[in-house]
Amino acid sequence: MPQVEAGFRNHNGCFHCGLPIAADADFHSRLDGKERDFCCFACQSVCEAIHEAGLQGYYQRTPQGVLLAPPPTPPRDIEMYDLDEVQQDFVSCQGGLRDAHLLVEGIHCAACVWLIERDMMRMPGVLTANVNLAGKRLHLRWDNQRVKLSTLIQRLSKIGYAGVPYDPETAEGAVKKTNRAMLFRLFFAGFAMMNLTLISIALYSGANEGPYRNFFHWMGCFLATPTLLYSGYPFYKGAWSGLRNARLTMDLPIAIGLTVTYVYSLYVTLNGSKAGEVYFDTVTNLIFVILVGRYLEGMFRHQAVSATHRLLELQPRVATVLLNGEEKITAIRAVKVGERVLVKPGYKVPLDGVVREGHSSVDESMLSGESRPVSKNAGDRVSAGTLNGSGALLVEVQAALQDSTLSKIIRLVEDAQSSKAPIQRLADRIVPWFVLVTLVCAAITFFAWREHFEIALMAATSVLIITCPCALGMATPMSIAVASGLGARHGILIKNGVVLETLSRVTHFVFDKTGTLTEGKMRVERVLAASDHDADSVLSQAAAVERYSEHGVAQAIVRAAGERRLMAYKTAPVQGFHATPGMGVEAELEGVRVLLGTAEWLARNQVVLCEDLQRQLAEHEEQAMTCVHFAVAGEHVAALVLADTLRADAQALINTLREAGIGMTLLSGDRRPVAEAIARRLGGMDVIAEVLPQDKDRAIQRLQQRGECVAMVGDGVNDAPALIRADVGIALGSGTDVSVESADIVLMRSELDKVRLATLLSRRTLRTIKQNIGMSFVYNAIMVPLAMMAKVTPLVAAITMPISSLLVIGNAARIRNLFKGQER
Repeated sequence: MPQVEAGFRNHNGCFHCGLPIAADADFHSRLDGKERDFCCFACQSVCEAIHEAGLQGYYQRTPQGVLLAPPPTPPRDIEMYDLDEVQQDFVSCQGGLRDAHLLVEGIHCAACVWLIERDMMRMPGVLTANVNLAGKRLHLRWDNQRVKLSTLIQRLSKIGYAGVPYDPETAEGAVKKTNRAMLFRLFFAGFAMMNLTLISIALYSGANEGPYRNFFHWMGCFLATPTLLYSGYPFYKGAWSGLRNARLTMDLPIAIGLTVTYVYSLYVTLNGSKAGEVYFDTVTNLIFVILVGRYLEGMFRHQAVSATHRLLELQPRVATVLLNGEEKITAIRAVKVGERVLVKPGYKVPLDGVVREGHSSVDESMLSGESRPVSKNAGDRVSAGTLNGSGALLVEVQAALQDSTLSKIIRLVEDAQSSKAPIQRLADRIVPWFVLVTLVCAAITFFAWREHFEIALMAATSVLIITCPCALGMATPMSIAVASGLGARHGILIKNGVVLETLSRVTHFVFDKTGTLTEGKMRVERVLAASDHDADSVLSQAAAVERYSEHGVAQAIVRAAGERRLMAYKTAPVQGFHATPGMGVEAELEGVRVLLGTAEWLARNQVVLCEDLQRQLAEHEEQAMTCVHFAVAGEHVAALVLADTLRADAQALINTLREAGIGMTLLSGDRRPVAEAIARRLGGMDVIAEVLPQDKDRAIQRLQQRGECVAMVGDGVNDAPALIRADVGIALGSGTDVSVESADIVLMRSELDKVRLATLLSRRTLRTIKQNIGMSFVYNAIMVPLAMMAKVTPLVAAITMPISSLLVIGNAARIRNLFKGQER
C-alpha cells in the first residue's frame, strides 16, 4: 500500500489545482455528470464558474509545464477603480470607451490566456481582451457605460485570477521574486553537487572496493535525496501537471531520467552488493546544470527583450509644477492637463506638451532615433522622456501620462513582442511531438543496450536529457521581441509580429505623394486671379476658409496669408465648413458660398472653369506644381499655385527598391501632370493620379488581385483606407492620428530611409527565425543519435541541452547590431 501524507486523503488531489485535499475538507460539486472534489471553497467556486460559462475546455488546455495553484486572494476595495480620479492614472479614455492594462496574478500558461480572453469577451460591454503571457498582463478595452472596471475585476476573481492596474515596478518585483526562488534551488543543488563530487572522487580512487563503499553510497544518498525533492521539484511539478491533463511537457523526460537514475542508485545502495555502481552524483549534476541553463536562459532572454524596460526608464517620476508662481515637486501621475511644468537644463521632459516660454535644444534620440538635438521655441511640441539641453523651458501639459507619446510607444512594443507570426504557429504545432519522439528514442536506446544494464541506463537517460524542443519554441518569439525593441529605439514602431514576416516578402510599394515622397511643406508660389479680382483679396478669402482644415495645402495657404500680413482672414465669419477628402472644401464666407479644390470639384458643383486661368495653369502643372481652384458664388475667380519639394532621401529609397526588383506605384489625388512630373524626377514609376480615398483602396486591391504583396506608405487622412487594405501599412510620424492608427508600422521620424531600414529589419528577422529553427533541428539530429550510441554521458547531455537554447537567444540578440553603420 502506498503511504499517504498525514492529514490528507489518499486521493488524486483537487480537481482544479491538483493539490492534496485535507482529510477534514468537504468541498464537492457535480460537474459534467461526475462528482468532483476540491481542496477549498475558492477552487470549487472557480471551477463551477468556468463550467457555468461553458469554458471547461480550459482543463484540456492546462498547462504547459506548470501546476495550477489555488485562486489568489482578490484585491480589496476594487470599487475605487471606477472613480475617474483613480482611473486617470492608468486608463485611456475615448468618449465612453476605456482602455487599460491589468497585471493579473495567477496566469500560468496558454490555457490561462485562453480562459481569460474568452470569459472577458463574454462580458457585455467588453470590446477587446488580450493577454500578454510573458508579462502576465491583460489589455482590456470596454464601454464604461455598459460595464464598470470593478465588475470586470470581480469576474476575473470569480474564474481564479486577481487583477490590479498595471504598475511597472510591481511587475518587475514579481520577476525578481521568481528569479530569487530559482536561485535558492540552484544554490542548494550546487552545494550538494560539490560535496558529491568529493565522494565520487573517493569512490573512483579505490574506496569503491574497500570497507567504506556502503558508507560513501549512503552519504551520496543523503545528499542526493533532498536535492532531488527540493531542487528537482519544478521538473516533477511540470511533468505531473502535464500528465494530469494528457499533455506531454518537456519536464517529463527530465523527470523520468532523474527518477530512473536515482531509483537504480538507491537500489544498489539498499542491496549493499558489490555489483553495480551508484549515480547520485549524476542526479545532482544534472539538476544543477539544467537549473543553471534555465536561469541563464531567462536572464539572457530578459536582456534581449529589455527594450520595454529601457523605455520605461525614460519616464520621469516627478515634475516641477508652477502654481501661483511657486515651484512644486509633484508626482508625475498627479500632474493635470493644462498645468505648466518647468523643465530645467539637463532634465527630462515629464509629459507631452507645448513650450510656452523659453528656448532650448532637446535630445529626442531615445524616441525618434534623431541623433541631433532639435531646437525648441515657444509654440513647439515636446514629448515625455526627451532630454532638455542648455535652456529652461516652461511647458504646458497637453496629455496625461497614459496618453503620452512614450506610453503609446511602450504599448505598441509590448503588443508586438507578445504577438505571433505565422511561422511561429507552425513551430508551436511541432514542439509537442518532440517529447513523444524523445520517449520513444529513449525506450529504443534502453532496449538496444539491455545486455549492459548500466550502459543502457546512462544512454537512455542521456537521450531523455539531451533532446530539447525549447530552442525551437523560442526561435520565433525571441527574434520578434528583439526586432521590435530595436525598431522602437530607431523610431520604427512595429505593431505586431505578423507585419515583420509580411514585410519581408513585399513585392510592390505604393507611395502617397504629398507629405510622403515630398516634404508636405507646401508653399504658395503664385496667386492667379481673374482680371476683375485682386490676388491679395483672393488669398485672404481662401485662408479664412482653409484655416479650418489640417491638410498640407490648407496650412500652406494660411501660412502665405500670414506672411503677407493679410490678417483679416482670422476674423472673417465662416459657416458650414465641409471637407471632401481628395476633392476640396466648401463653406459660406460672409454669407457667400465659396469652393476651393480640384478642377473636378468645381465642375461637380456646376462651376464653369475660366479658360484663361486653365491655360496659365497647364505650364505650372508640368513643373510638378499643385493648383487649387477658387470659386465664389459659382464663379471661377482664381487659382493658387503651390510648390512642394522632394524629400532629400526619396531618391535613395526609390533607387534601393528598384535595385531590389521591387515594383513601385505613385498614388495621388493630385492632377496627373503633377504626379507624372514627380515620378519622372525619381527615375520613373507607375502613376495613378486624380483618385479619391476609396479609389486608393481599390488601387491597392487591384495590385493584390494580380498576386502582389503590397506595402503602402502614406501620412494623411485620405491614406487611411489604403493603409488598412495593404498587406503592410506604413505611416510617417508627421501624419495625422487617423493614418497612424490605421498603419501596421509607424515611423516616428518623417524620413523615408526608415522604410528601407524597416524592410531590412524584417528580412533579417525572418532569416534569423529560420536560422534558429535550423539550429534546433541540427542540434537534435546530431546529439540524439550520439546519445543513443552511448557516446554522450548524462552530464554532457545536461550541459549541451541549455547551450542549444542559449545559441538561439544569442543569435536573436545579434539582430540588435543590424543598424550599426546602416543609417544614412
